[in-house]
Amino acid sequence: MELFGIPMSALLGQLLLGLVNGSFYAMLSLGLAVIFGLLNVINFAHGALYMMGAFLAWMGLNYFGINYWVMLIVAPILVGLFGIIIEKTMLQWLYRLDHLYGLLLTFGITLMLEGIFRSFYGVSGQPFSVPSQLSGATDLGFMILPNYRAWVVFASIVVCLMTWFVIEKTRLGAYLRAGTENPKMVEAFGINVPLMVTLTYGFGVALAGFAGVLAAPVLQVSPLMGSNLIIVVFAVVVIGGMGSILGSILTGLGLGVIEGLTKVFYPELSATVVFIIMAIVLLIRPAGLFGREK
Repeated sequence: MELFGIPMSALLGQLLLGLVNGSFYAMLSLGLAVIFGLLNVINFAHGALYMMGAFLAWMGLNYFGINYWVMLIVAPILVGLFGIIIEKTMLQWLYRLDHLYGLLLTFGITLMLEGIFRSFYGVSGQPFSVPSQLSGATDLGFMILPNYRAWVVFASIVVCLMTWFVIEKTRLGAYLRAGTENPKMVEAFGINVPLMVTLTYGFGVALAGFAGVLAAPVLQVSPLMGSNLIIVVFAVVVIGGMGSILGSILTGLGLGVIEGLTKVFYPELSATVVFIIMAIVLLIRPAGLFGREK
């Protein structure tokens, strides 16, 4: 069976690949949206922390024999703790300053982390094998579905929706949102706002670490894997709306699918289609598709 002269199996395979890429876009842009929406910080170090999560998983397996499933929990926690150190020692002094200062600081952190990992591992990728429980593929009749890629999509969507629910639908999320808009009022209720801000940043970067572990078996673990992705992720956040949690999730998944389909119908445009969409959206709706107009 063909569609526009393209075999359906090839079309569905590319659609799945786009959905996998979209899952990474959604996870990373969600972390960025959480940090910007609640802390008002443009975290350019997000890509480097995503890379750090992948490398921690790789090191856990190759140096200590810790399997993928354990590192799927441990690596994000370690990345989150590293993020807490960054927030407490550096970022907390910049909250009342212009966004540019936070951007420059996190960009410097990115260069530092990439330089450290490049000095130890070079620029060539390190292989990371798919866990045995998820190896192979499932024949759905109309396509062959790689088990690990299906797991990436499932895990990403579950984590993204859980994060959205906690921030938008629970009392904790209400405290977080109120703490960024009126910290004095929230502190009057006995809530430690600085601690809440620190934990929010740690959670946001832990999402990047989680995405890094998920990406490790799909991509080769490389010091440059974050920098190759972060520009697209920033475009996703801008399209969805800076600070919009649901916008980041839906836009990330949607743009991944659009990018995958573009590779089938017009491959030459696949590398720039996200930025073309961003330009169109900014012309029509500068706040983004799900952002709030001021």
